[in-house]
Amino acid sequence: MRLRAFTARRIATAAAYGGGGVTAVGGLTFGLIVAEALMARKLIMATPAGGPPPADGLYGGGLPGEPLSFAVLGDSTAAGLGVHTPEETPAALLAAGLSSIAGRPVRLTNVARSGARSAVLAGQVTRALAVRPEIVVIMVGANDVTGRVPPGESVRHLAAATERLRATGCEVVVGTCPDLGSVRQLMQPLRWFARRLSRQLAAAQTIVTVEQGARSVSLGDLLGREFAADPREMFSADRYHPSARGYAAAAAAVLPSMAAALGLEPDDVLPGPRHGQGVLPVYLAAAEAAEEPGTEVAGARVAGRERGPRGRWATLLRRREVDPAAPGEGSEAIAPGAA
Repeated sequence: MRLRAFTARRIATAAAYGGGGVTAVGGLTFGLIVAEALMARKLIMATPAGGPPPADGLYGGGLPGEPLSFAVLGDSTAAGLGVHTPEETPAALLAAGLSSIAGRPVRLTNVARSGARSAVLAGQVTRALAVRPEIVVIMVGANDVTGRVPPGESVRHLAAATERLRATGCEVVVGTCPDLGSVRQLMQPLRWFARRLSRQLAAAQTIVTVEQGARSVSLGDLLGREFAADPREMFSADRYHPSARGYAAAAAAVLPSMAAALGLEPDDVLPGPRHGQGVLPVYLAAAEAAEEPGTEVAGARVAGRERGPRGRWATLLRRREVDPAAPGEGSEAIAPGAA
């Protein structure tokens, strides 16, 4: 875990100073990975998935009060590619759950697009800011890994996007890069490298997210473990994107952190996975979160200070025990504390 933390810290540092990050793939191995990636892509693309169903609109319209503005940014996972109805997309699940918790309507604007890499977040932020969001969820990173984008470059774009959103007073929750090692279409050694690179990116995403005053939620291990155990149920027809059940698992992990960010739920968290509810340097918290399902990392203070001798302080939190094996249907399945 310390080695992963060190790697994540190097990636985040590279982002801050304009470097490309780290890589440890030799020429021969790299050539093999590229060949296997092309084969996997052909297999995945052989099953047409269509576009994600549009889910923008008002949720909880019968509730009193002004609608809360909620925007979603990112790639095909954020857009909901792989399901058939708007209600099955993660954005719709989150909007419905948030409306139930807040007791007021939520207006959803989803600017995520299939195939998006972190570099397009700048344009997505511009479109999202047009609706003055009070909270934003970002899910991005998988296409950066498969497109061999240097991780330092990826997290630099994420940091800039988060900084712009936070400057407006908007709350931001980042669902970190999923565990691509769970994709059955990938053969070894590609699967091993995909898992390693996606977890490194997820940890680095956590560091830059917390540095900007936002929160991250680990999706990689949560979905990876469940997807590997039950791929027929957790993957959609293309065997790459999540199914409705898979998206419900992701929404169940992210929603409590959204509610906490907006002050809709108290910070009575469950004990953390290894260190309990405690404070760590952010790079150590990020590395551990990349290994633990549904773990939130947020900024903290020690003796009134945000930073210690090893960088930004952060809390490693578990807000809810998530059971992705039985998510149920509709917002009730992902809305803790809902009436």
